Amino acid sequence: MSDMKFSLPGRETVTLTSQTIDKLILAKDGDAALLYLYIIKTDGKSSSAETAAAMGKSPDWIAEKMGVLSWLGLVNMDKGAGALAEAPAEAPAELFEDKPHRRLTVVEMKRELESGSVFYALVEEVQRSLGKIISPDDLLRLFGIYDVLRMAPEVILQLVTHCITESRGRSGGRMPSMRYIEKAAYTWEREGIFSLDKAEEYLKALDVKKSARWEMRNAMQIRDREFSETEKRYVDNWIAMGFSAGAIAIAYDRTVVKTGKLSWQYMNSIINSWHSKGLHAPQEILEKDTRPDSSGPLDSKKAPGQKFGPADQEEIERMRRLLNKIKED
Repeated sequence: MSDMKFSLPGRETVTLTSQTIDKLILAKDGDAALLYLYIIKTDGKSSSAETAAAMGKSPDWIAEKMGVLSWLGLVNMDKGAGALAEAPAEAPAELFEDKPHRRLTVVEMKRELESGSVFYALVEEVQRSLGKIISPDDLLRLFGIYDVLRMAPEVILQLVTHCITESRGRSGGRMPSMRYIEKAAYTWEREGIFSLDKAEEYLKALDVKKSARWEMRNAMQIRDREFSETEKRYVDNWIAMGFSAGAIAIAYDRTVVKTGKLSWQYMNSIINSWHSKGLHAPQEILEKDTRPDSSGPLDSKKAPGQKFGPADQEEIERMRRLLNKIKED
């Protein structure tokens, strides 16, 4: 297709600065740009209801797009005559429910943005990472991470990068929401992560845990899904106790043999029993665990002084084959 050339049918009196046009293009929001043109046409003297009726949109739509234009610095959201929408006096309480002593106001955040502070640069970098202009509510969430949690900008950027990687891996490439990032920020705060060194140390430990979870998921023959949150708590507790995937494979096998299915509670009871006896390595479990459920006629056929009966030896060999198979996988 050859290049198309465009021309206007006549002279127009509306003039937009190059800076304004760049902001509208960066926002990648055609609806917000359309609303901006309407505001210019009416000199900003139309009410929200009048604007909604003229454009065939809902008042909520007008408020949302006004929010975008406000944070681009293209419209004044102050209260008074001629305002198409009003900014809330303060952030919704639920945004920072963990910090009831601190209620953020829009005025505070706008002061930071307009002063060209570090927070302004942080917003630019986060928007670049997420590939979009973030909404007013999301700006408040980001401001909360920066101002309430007192997290350094470089740590916040590390956090955002981590959340992007996590979200893309879980949801097939989808970017994380700011709510997702905020929750992760509170986790980092509880873990005392306020420096890049701490962040790197935490992320390395997280990678080790993920690898261990994957090995245990493989040992339990769960290959078509991730662990649920409840399952993760079981598995993370087993990891903290010092159990490897090999030990988990033995517990899983015995659980299935006994119950006919993967029973997390039953399997957890086996593992807790081993932990109480100080048995953690697969080899010592096979050699020293006396399973109360392994009763049968073969168990009574031990020779005097013999540590294991025929049934025990057969079970140990079967477990060893299972462990070798896991290692090969």
